[in-house]
Amino acid sequence: MEYYNYIKSFHLIFVITWFAGLFYIPRLFVYQIEAFHKPSPEKEILGKQLKLMAKRLWNIITWPSAILATIFAIWLLILQPFWLQQGWMHMKLTFVVLLIIYHLKTHQFYKQLQRDEVKKTSNFMRVWNEGATFILFSVVFLVILKNAINWVFGVIGIIVLGILLTLGFKIYKNIRNRNPED
Repeated sequence: MEYYNYIKSFHLIFVITWFAGLFYIPRLFVYQIEAFHKPSPEKEILGKQLKLMAKRLWNIITWPSAILATIFAIWLLILQPFWLQQGWMHMKLTFVVLLIIYHLKTHQFYKQLQRDEVKKTSNFMRVWNEGATFILFSVVFLVILKNAINWVFGVIGIIVLGILLTLGFKIYKNIRNRNPED
């Protein structure tokens, strides 16, 4: 299996670029939603540019990365089928399913905003942006720690992370409300 490390490397590269897209696209959604509420001609100029940026990010980086990360992951599982018998892999695959659901829901938001349908607030998108962070933390800790992690402490840690992200968002929102130019 001389090529195993190459496949693993490609998998990691495409996971990283997939997450890069998932981290940035909700930020573009925030800006699109905020631009939608600006007066003309600013609304049209910003809207057009932000839609183009989102389209390029989503279709040139994020979707291809998601597909390639998945292909290389399946290839790794074919080469290492015993991973499917390990508890940490079951948890990882659960988070991967959540990531795919997150990606598909983000795609739904992308399509709506491309049609100038603003159904969510910019604050909602700021919170939505944390979903990918939560999944990334969970998967990285599962992959690195594997069976060394006590599942109870792992679950508690993920809950604490969620609470910290929520608190961080609330603090940021309060600061932003005091400084509307940010």
